[in-house]
Amino acid sequence: MQTVSHLHSSLYFSNRRNTINPDRRTKMQSSYQLRFAVRPSTYKFLMPVPPTRLCATPNKDDGYPSVHVLEEDTNTNHAPNPEPETLFSKWSPPRYLWRGLTVLILAGQVIIRTIKGKVHWRNTIQQLERVGPRSLGVCLLTSAFVGMAFTIQFVREFTRLGLNRSIGGVLALAFSRELSPVVTSIVVAGRIGSAFAAELGTMQVSEQTDTLRVLGADPVDYLVTPRVLASCIALPFLTLMCFTMGLASSALLADSVYGISINIILDSAQRALRAWDIISAMIKSQVFGAIISIVSCAWGVTTLGGAKGVGESTTSAVVISLVGIFMADFALSYVFFQGAGDSLKNCV
Repeated sequence: MQTVSHLHSSLYFSNRRNTINPDRRTKMQSSYQLRFAVRPSTYKFLMPVPPTRLCATPNKDDGYPSVHVLEEDTNTNHAPNPEPETLFSKWSPPRYLWRGLTVLILAGQVIIRTIKGKVHWRNTIQQLERVGPRSLGVCLLTSAFVGMAFTIQFVREFTRLGLNRSIGGVLALAFSRELSPVVTSIVVAGRIGSAFAAELGTMQVSEQTDTLRVLGADPVDYLVTPRVLASCIALPFLTLMCFTMGLASSALLADSVYGISINIILDSAQRALRAWDIISAMIKSQVFGAIISIVSCAWGVTTLGGAKGVGESTTSAVVISLVGIFMADFALSYVFFQGAGDSLKNCV
């Protein structure tokens, strides 16, 4: 509370016999004397003084108005009145929930932009070279050793049963339907998916994506769509090459170690395989490529927390991509290969 004193000056005239107030209309004498009288008046304010509503009431003592402050309208900090809290005012969605929604949103945006032709082809070609030729060596090496490992298991068991002519067919079906698309996708997820997440995560925490928006470029068109298209185009060809390498390594191992001729393995594989087996492998690899690229890009653009956040997003993107690959593989296998099969009856 602070008290402020203000001095009001009052003007009046006096003569020898009486005092005449200027507010009253009274004739003055010829001889008069001019005097000033100062009357103190006291005001009380609340500190700090905000904008308030004032009202004036007459004071019967001195004839001058006195000002009173209405305290109910004062606001001490000039801040807006807080809104009442609701049930979800302090609730924020879990991180995995809005990241999952980001995956769906990015997938829809990529599909719409691809249909409309809003594709940055130069970046798409660069990413296609990165996903395809640069990943070919590690994919072929992995498929060769996986094929030889399966050949050891199948040859030992089928030889005891006298089914040497069925080994090639079993290996061909296993590689075409399951092993080639899954193994290729796992290698690409570890090599390319982690790189996508790390790159976009670094760009996000360093505000490079905001710079693209300021320059008028859409980050989805410039960064996300080329990576998704490159993965969907490159993975079917990688899968086909891995299938060829796996079957060739199996035939070489069976011939050199177990004495089963390469011609028997290849003839059995030709009898068992059908066109749908190769087509299903290509479809699976396309779906796996879309899962890897979209999940990695979504985890990258939602990165928070600097370098630590980039590492966490990269690890999480690879793990989620692998889980998505296995779930999609089960769903597609259930849809593509229902009922009893007869592919091996021609190999016996």
